[in-house]
Amino acid sequence: MSKHSSRNPRLRTAEAADAEAITRLINAAFQVERFFLGADRIDIAEVRARLARGRFILAEEDGAIIGCVYVEPDGERAYLGLLSVEPSVQRAGIGKRLMDAAEDHCRAAGCRFMDLRVVNVRTELPAYYQKLGYVQSGTAPFPEHVDTLLPCHFLIMSKPLIPLEIQP
Repeated sequence: MSKHSSRNPRLRTAEAADAEAITRLINAAFQVERFFLGADRIDIAEVRARLARGRFILAEEDGAIIGCVYVEPDGERAYLGLLSVEPSVQRAGIGKRLMDAAEDHCRAAGCRFMDLRVVNVRTELPAYYQKLGYVQSGTAPFPEHVDTLLPCHFLIMSKPLIPLEIQP
């Protein structure tokens, strides 16, 4: 199947047994960050910690995990991160399907807003998320415990998950 053909992977919620496959997928998808990070994006301990706090939504095809996204609902706001698609099948709409599923999940959990963070040196990412309705709402420092090859910080982007009431 070509890289740009229509794909329709099965979506499901991750289980503890998926932690190793999720770790491998995220590190493969985030290989493009080596220019400023110089290391893997995540380790299995962090994936397990996130599985305990929130939820990974997975895209599966022929029994293989080809995409994932992490969501953590918290009251009326939810955090979304680690949107990852297997590099060989990127640009086939899988990321958009995962984003829609993540937003639907958080909407169903009662969240009114979705927040995400992108690293400022990944200049292609804000435009991608803007096309999905996100706007930059602030900045945040990069974690001090993470050594980077370049100075960087986070851009915080947010999106309302329900239409904002029209004010009279």
